Amino acid sequence: MKKPIITFIISALIGLGLGYLVFDVISPAKSAEPEVAANSEQTQKPSDAAKETAANAAEPTADAGDNILNQKGCLGCHAVSKLGLQGGATGPDLSQAYTNVEGKHGKPLNEFLKEPTSAVMSTVIGGNPLTDDEISQIIETLKEASEK
Repeated sequence: MKKPIITFIISALIGLGLGYLVFDVISPAKSAEPEVAANSEQTQKPSDAAKETAANAAEPTADAGDNILNQKGCLGCHAVSKLGLQGGATGPDLSQAYTNVEGKHGKPLNEFLKEPTSAVMSTVIGGNPLTDDEISQIIETLKEASEK
């Protein structure tokens, strides 16, 4: 009788510890969002300056500070190379997400952003749900990236 109880207690402690780790480390805390924004802006400055001097005729890249992807913390894990948005390497580059999400996740991008099918994104978005307006802005940004 004692062995099953001890096993249950150990399993529960491990589960709670992993849950705390996942929600505290993987999902962005509200206090961490400004750090992500600051880090993304710092990595953007040299890149933007180099692009402006290299080709004045090229279309300007999106400013990471004003971009919805930066505001919502997406660039903490993802980059959008076609828009010149450098970000984290944890998640995939979102340059083709507008066209690839439905094939990869079985639902259109707008539905995926409301209810993600991947475990990591479910945790991230579940902790900080997007409004319909934010989803529209993200879709427009990713559509622009896919067209470049």
